[in-house]
Amino acid sequence: MQIQSVLEKKVKEAVKSIFGVDLPTVEFQPTRKDFEGDITAVVFPMLRFVKGNPEVIGTQIGEYLQEQLDEVSGFNVVKGFLNIVISDVFYLDFFNSIKTTNDFGCVAHAGEDAVMVEYSSPNTNKPLHLGHIRNNLLGHSVAEILKASGKKVYKTQIINDRGIHICKSMLAWQKFGKGETPESSGLKGDKLVGNYYVAFDKTYKAEISKMVSEGKVKEVAEKEAPILLEAHEMLQKWEAGDEEVVGLWKTMNSWVYKGFDETYKNLGVDFDQLYFESDTYLLGKDVVADGLKKGVFYKKEDGSVWIDLTDDGLDEKIVLRSDGTAVYMTQDIGTAIQRVTDYPDINGMVYTVGNEQDYHFKVLFLILKKLGFSWSESLHHLSYGMVDLPSGKMKSREGTVVDADDLMDDMTQTAATISQELGKLEDYSDSEKQELYRMIGLGALKYYILKVDPKKRILFNPEESVDFHGNTGPFIQYTYARIQSILRRAVRLDLSGFENLTGLENAIKLHAKEKELIKQIQLFPETIQSAAENFSPALIANYTYDLVKEFNSFYQQVSILGEPNEQKKILRVQLSKKVGEIIQSAFLLLGIQVPERM
Repeated sequence: MQIQSVLEKKVKEAVKSIFGVDLPTVEFQPTRKDFEGDITAVVFPMLRFVKGNPEVIGTQIGEYLQEQLDEVSGFNVVKGFLNIVISDVFYLDFFNSIKTTNDFGCVAHAGEDAVMVEYSSPNTNKPLHLGHIRNNLLGHSVAEILKASGKKVYKTQIINDRGIHICKSMLAWQKFGKGETPESSGLKGDKLVGNYYVAFDKTYKAEISKMVSEGKVKEVAEKEAPILLEAHEMLQKWEAGDEEVVGLWKTMNSWVYKGFDETYKNLGVDFDQLYFESDTYLLGKDVVADGLKKGVFYKKEDGSVWIDLTDDGLDEKIVLRSDGTAVYMTQDIGTAIQRVTDYPDINGMVYTVGNEQDYHFKVLFLILKKLGFSWSESLHHLSYGMVDLPSGKMKSREGTVVDADDLMDDMTQTAATISQELGKLEDYSDSEKQELYRMIGLGALKYYILKVDPKKRILFNPEESVDFHGNTGPFIQYTYARIQSILRRAVRLDLSGFENLTGLENAIKLHAKEKELIKQIQLFPETIQSAAENFSPALIANYTYDLVKEFNSFYQQVSILGEPNEQKKILRVQLSKKVGEIIQSAFLLLGIQVPERM
């Protein structure tokens, strides 16, 4: 049990015993660095229930705690703050209880309802870019954190493989491709198809410009440009099942899927189930028809179907066009229901989608609730801010995006340059160096993105992310490698018994830095639970940075392997080992690898 829970129970007991009052809650906070103590009970909120001088009240409670609890070795009162000193024995007992625990902080799945996490969900007309990287890293990390918190998790995506944007790439390839393939060009399939999406846009703009110069109004030219009309004709043929168009669609999409798979592998993300818009775009029409009968939806004179959400603070939303075709909302309604049908144990879904879709998901969740699905209460939109670059906003159709593969390669190269400047890699083989550079570069990228609260917009600076100092992935990776070096030296010094020593440390008086490190270790389980509840990998990232800062302060102020007292030496090695394990576990939740040496 956490010491705060123990203290809360005893403080309430003290107030009841001394003052005859039932205290509903007790407010705690960490003791300020300039006062002696480990945890502080704030007396001021108690004055609503207990009348008197706060310092006198605090002193009486402190005396009660010291008398009743072995864990409390002392206290002091500063104005309305009761600073409580927790005994070394408590911290040592705690550390003994977890030091050999595998997956400390993680909870095994206990059979409760499952959660499905959707992320990535790209279009098949272009490669993944920097924005997709944030989406994938967030979704994958949240899935891993939910799993560590005790949930069963399914990871999924819906691939947007149909529509006018897909036909634009297909048409441009037909017109300009001359039979080019990934094999003939040497390009990844997603990059090849993306080039034709850009080619379409250039031709489209040129046609608009020509039509305007010939006297057409720009708005009319934008709708009547010949290449756009051809793309719409191709879409109609696809929807009608035209053999040639569908064949080309399958071929070009297969190129893209192969490219995506390579990017996902390099990024370190995976999925349990894939959904395709070409399979799901008609889903929901039957649900809408049923909802129409029940009065959830209503039909306008033109035959279109809507839902009125004005009483809920939203607006009217179309769910079926007048010609009977589905809109995105219709598809999303149907897909959500299909997923619960496919996975009956699901009682919640997390949609990792940028914040420009905030309104869409408010409407979707409300519609599902009005349709009577109880699981709609457990739906969450993991809304995140965009990623900007120093050069400005990215635009796919203009070819100004930062390609995900290129960015990962650049991060690896940046890590290589900085690592070579720092030296210390003389005994590495070329393949070992390349693997280390990749690990550092990707770790820098992932940590830089995930340490920021998902809701916030990010200005991504590659050079800043690969700094070996401060709140960065490489700084934390370096600390992990330093710990592994300590453990290797401990084995050489015949301290192999450090892994099995138990009980004897209770006679040891803890150094202040040892105690602070154990206190930081204690926070890991609750950090995982909090990160899961808030769908925020940033809480894990910043906890890990705080742990590493505490360890480095410990490392600088106490001797580990040079400590003359054998039990102290072994305890400090054990502490180092556990910190290394937590760094590794926390970074796995972020999808980041840690090197054994740097």
